Amino acid sequence: MPTNAQDPDASTDGDQLEVTEPKDWAAGVPAVAHALGYSLSQTSPTKTAITLLTMNQVDGIDCPGCAWPDPEPGKRHRNEYCENGAKHINDEATSKRVTREFFAEHPVSDLATRSDKWLNQQGRLTEPMVKRPGSDHYEPIGWDDAVALVAGELRGLDSPDEAAFYTSGRVSNEAAFTLGLFARAFGTNNLPDCSNMCHESSGFALHETLGTGKGTVSLLDIEHADLIFVVGQNPGTNHPRQLSALEAAKRRGARIIAVNPLPEAGLKRFKNPQKPRGVVGAGTEIADHLLQVRPGSDLALFQGVNKLLLEAEDHAPGTVLDQEFIDAATDGFDAFAAHVRAVDLDDVAAQTGLTRAELDTVAEEVLRADRIIVCWAMGLTQHRHAVPTIREVVNFLLLRGNVGRLGTGACPVRGHSNVQGDRTMGIWEQMPDTFLDALQAEFGFDPPRHHGLDAVGTIRAMRDGTVKVFVGVAGNFVRAAPDSEATEAAVRRCRLTVQVSTKLNRSHTVCGETALVLPVLSRTERDRQDSGEQGVTVEDSMSEVHLSRGRLEPASPLLLSEVAVLSRIARATVGERVDVDWASFEADYGTIRDHVSRVVPGFHDYNRRAAQPGGFRLPNPVNEGVFPTETGNARFTVNEGAAPRVPAGHLLLQTLRSHDQWNTVPYTDDDRYRGIHGDRRVVMAHADDLADLGLAQGDRVDLVSVADDGSERRAAGFRVVPYPTPRGSAAAYYPETNVLVALDDVATTSGQPASKAVVVRLEPVA
Repeated sequence: MPTNAQDPDASTDGDQLEVTEPKDWAAGVPAVAHALGYSLSQTSPTKTAITLLTMNQVDGIDCPGCAWPDPEPGKRHRNEYCENGAKHINDEATSKRVTREFFAEHPVSDLATRSDKWLNQQGRLTEPMVKRPGSDHYEPIGWDDAVALVAGELRGLDSPDEAAFYTSGRVSNEAAFTLGLFARAFGTNNLPDCSNMCHESSGFALHETLGTGKGTVSLLDIEHADLIFVVGQNPGTNHPRQLSALEAAKRRGARIIAVNPLPEAGLKRFKNPQKPRGVVGAGTEIADHLLQVRPGSDLALFQGVNKLLLEAEDHAPGTVLDQEFIDAATDGFDAFAAHVRAVDLDDVAAQTGLTRAELDTVAEEVLRADRIIVCWAMGLTQHRHAVPTIREVVNFLLLRGNVGRLGTGACPVRGHSNVQGDRTMGIWEQMPDTFLDALQAEFGFDPPRHHGLDAVGTIRAMRDGTVKVFVGVAGNFVRAAPDSEATEAAVRRCRLTVQVSTKLNRSHTVCGETALVLPVLSRTERDRQDSGEQGVTVEDSMSEVHLSRGRLEPASPLLLSEVAVLSRIARATVGERVDVDWASFEADYGTIRDHVSRVVPGFHDYNRRAAQPGGFRLPNPVNEGVFPTETGNARFTVNEGAAPRVPAGHLLLQTLRSHDQWNTVPYTDDDRYRGIHGDRRVVMAHADDLADLGLAQGDRVDLVSVADDGSERRAAGFRVVPYPTPRGSAAAYYPETNVLVALDDVATTSGQPASKAVVVRLEPVA
């Protein structure tokens, strides 16, 4: 079990912890001040002005933070960014540098003791580095030698499946397509990505029920909705610009229902700093209702609401359900209806922690609304029964024909800026034969057809010694993955680990026998290649594809682009095996887009359409009344599943992000919206639960998770904070608590880690 000495995030003694009342509103002037303060602490006023004034603008820098879409050209604010986006873009534009002298001073064993925040704060990586077998230091290596090292290790494997290629949603479409093509030319579909850990459940559920793995909603739909559900999501921290869209919807008369175990400031009230009412006024109340459900009870909630809708139809036939749509465009209704009619509403109330009156209120809101949207994030996807839960959300939408019409639809809100584009470009271990056939027709080789490994499968394979080379492009795989001890031990078994990165993170300190750090340009920087300055494209949560162009000079003359690094490794590894002009990929990204236009549906005339202001939106068959499912119809489903059983004396823990954090990287130790300052190693739980456990605010505890097989995992040195959570539940920040998530505790069907439902006990520490 980890101890404080082994855990870099347990270094604080907790004496700096200060707890204040949680905020009841988000953004406003403080958000502007915090954004500018952090930005100016990282880089110059000139660079801050360049990044912020071009961020999310036409022909500007796409925010490398979340994937919330931009308004159409002509409707964008001059400051089209949020607090966290401003921090993130200038965190990457930092003036701080990590040089060869830094690595000479800090051995890997020292870096491994440092916190995520400390590692990130050291600055931008500046040149390729290698850790040789038996060494405790990274040392400089030239690009040619680094590329040759990777190619040599890959060619020396007994099977291509002994390598895995990971990406996060930080990569561009062009880099993602290049990596996927390279991996398949090499001979493997081992292409794990961050979707495996965040929205994989959404893709499986939506593909089965609607025939597409993507959401069906646009910003125009948000504008025209009558009722919007925001479920398992905290937009005030994770997608702050979504609050602007919700505010606009509210002011046009929409109603909003928030479903979340924790009351989140942004869902209470939003003070839009771009509007006078957000600066000197009271702002806008966002949620008309807050349903504080117990973690993992969303399936029961939607089944209860669906039962109430069926009963309302019984009492007033022809007035509640969209029977014409159900008959013409769906199947499975009878089995679904029979299952839901048998649901006991008292059981629903008991599972969710809601009252019957609250359930009735939701149904009344639904009956008053003609156009309904359901938005969700990882609060729904990171449970064992996540796929059935999202299928039940689709059932809810289908009952009243709330798909394919203006102002309606399913809206999974992605986190990483290009995680959706990553998947569209082919980064998936299970790409369908239609994609592989198109790849074969375009490039003349037969891609492997057997499915590859997802993120959890890759960890298991490294643990078992069947994956020997790990290549990570962007992201922080070691810290994003579950079961931290198991993950780190697995990575250390590799013959070679390669991290293609902009900044230092925990994944650089967990090394294979040989380890490479390959530094690359950030999205903020000018990318000059043989054919001229390049732009890259990204796809947001609503399937809008647009260009991003860097505006800053590179942090080091030794940086390459992600496309350049991948193209060079591919040419050195498979250049003689497949007829792909990798050099042209590096020289002109338009060449890549031309290939994509012939491989990926919806990308015809890619270069011209991407260059037009605002880019273009990919087609979604659902919005054309087409459901490419197995039956050709939208599908009602019968869904079983239950939240984990929590033994007496235990709580159900969900891991979550603090406000001042981007994915695995905390910028400070504060979470001002929740009133927690100075320490991240805190566990939030209901005051009555803490009293029953004999605990009070500030008490120190170890968190011990208990898996189904009886195994235990420990996160040491947390402080207790009473918080308005549902009884029986708790919350704490990741990545510090990823150690508690068992590797095999994953969602059925999707294999996504169940990080929102971890059974824990709180052990007092003297």
